Amino acid sequence: MSKAERAIKQKICPLEFAVNAISGKWKIPIVWRINEGERRPSEMLRGIAKVDRRVLNQQLTEMVEDGILFKKSFHELPPRVEYSLTPLGESLVKVLWKLNAWGELLLERSNKS
Repeated sequence: MSKAERAIKQKICPLEFAVNAISGKWKIPIVWRINEGERRPSEMLRGIAKVDRRVLNQQLTEMVEDGILFKKSFHELPPRVEYSLTPLGESLVKVLWKLNAWGELLLERSNKS
């Protein structure tokens, strides 16, 4: 059963479905890094503090399956893999910019308290 079928059967609202797609400690930092130009997992390992290679690969795979990322494998030695944002992933970045602006408002508010 696909995630969409499961969501319909379990009556998950669209917002919950969206949050489930990006839930995971490292998914947002991964998307952000790819948006900033990092394409290879080794670059992400250096740029995201404390992420484990296994967890990074797992979350990259989940985002490829969800249609957020595109994976390109190069058939060469040593093997090389690069990730890029799909149109769905690019729309996620726009949402993240809005969420970032909202976070700035929350920070301002908490600093005034």
